[in-house]
Amino acid sequence: MNDKTKRVVVTGMGVISPVGNDLTTFWQTLLDGKGGVASITKFDTSSFATQFAAEVKGFDPEDHIDRKESRRMDIFTHYAIAAADEAVKRSGLDFDSEAKDRVGVITGSGIGGMTTFEAQSKALLERGPRRISPFFIPMMIPDIAPGYISIRFGLNGPNFATVSACASSSHAIGEAFRTIQRGGADVMITGGSEAVITPLGVGGFNAMKALSTRNDAPEKASRPFDSDRDGFVMGEGAGMLVLESLEHAQSRGADIQCEIVGVGYSADAHHITAPAPNGEGAVLSMRNALAHAEMQIDEVDYINAHGTSTPHGDVAETNAVKHVFGEHAKKMNVSSTKSMIGHLLGASGGVEFITAAMSVRHDIVHPTINLENQDPACDLNYTANKAQERVVKAALSNSFGFGGHNVSIVLKKFQE
Repeated sequence: MNDKTKRVVVTGMGVISPVGNDLTTFWQTLLDGKGGVASITKFDTSSFATQFAAEVKGFDPEDHIDRKESRRMDIFTHYAIAAADEAVKRSGLDFDSEAKDRVGVITGSGIGGMTTFEAQSKALLERGPRRISPFFIPMMIPDIAPGYISIRFGLNGPNFATVSACASSSHAIGEAFRTIQRGGADVMITGGSEAVITPLGVGGFNAMKALSTRNDAPEKASRPFDSDRDGFVMGEGAGMLVLESLEHAQSRGADIQCEIVGVGYSADAHHITAPAPNGEGAVLSMRNALAHAEMQIDEVDYINAHGTSTPHGDVAETNAVKHVFGEHAKKMNVSSTKSMIGHLLGASGGVEFITAAMSVRHDIVHPTINLENQDPACDLNYTANKAQERVVKAALSNSFGFGGHNVSIVLKKFQE
């Protein structure tokens, strides 16, 4: 059943990332093929199997948030607010002139306030329950980020968080898109944030054998679709969007960046962490997204892949793309943003949707770096090591999370 009623466009985007804390810097660094992976500075890693990550650099929360208030927030909320501020500013919206019950916020985070959780656990164990901060719970819970954003701008529309591991922010974007389509809001702020480069975060993923351990060359560690990949690289940051109904955006003369035309969800129903080997769940999410968009496979020019740099995940996604797109699969460009910024977990979908939107806007695809010895089982055009100019009329952004959660979003150039 086609439930589309309104067209939905993107009018603002904001980024906090390991390769830049604003959209312009972020995008240019990606086009230049420069990665943000280096040794971890946040804690002593001498006893850890993995000693590197893609950290956000040069970020000061007090550039965006009052000092007293910022101390009552976890880092993932700092990132969310900063990225939302940029997205709103770029959109040109003036919320004082808006019906605020028609503006909402939906954001995703796979884990939420891990830094706060670790600090408060330590306080409990070392100093007892009386030393637990009264702000512990509201600093930690994933839904506090959209809550704070709504408070910041005085927005009374739909407000909640999505939690689906690495698909969290793509689910958030999908639900914000559907909310506007169905008439539940005129404007939505959406995306995701994550900040779990912490001892428990890195140690936990190490225990699962999920992370690369290429400590001798961390800048080469994130290498999606390469034969020598050995796991993903942890990243952090936020990617936020402003979505509007087309009517609302046109009524105020907004600069429309692109249009979202379809979203597809699915489940692998296979394993808690491993993808279905032939990408069956990914096949379903991509097909659902294309059906919702009422588009044919040969209309898609570019896929921003989930592309994590894990041995099984990259092959499963490649198989899924070939299954859905057939011969057209090799005519498209594919690239993995994670090759440069690592895996932002619950924030990855928001940031990667933005890269797909920039490709649609500017007709250029950023590279997949470190692709030096392409895996024979991964036999598509992954835009190896150098950006490629090409017309990108439509793109697809994939996000797949632990638990078998799959989201695919289709976006295209805006046309009247």
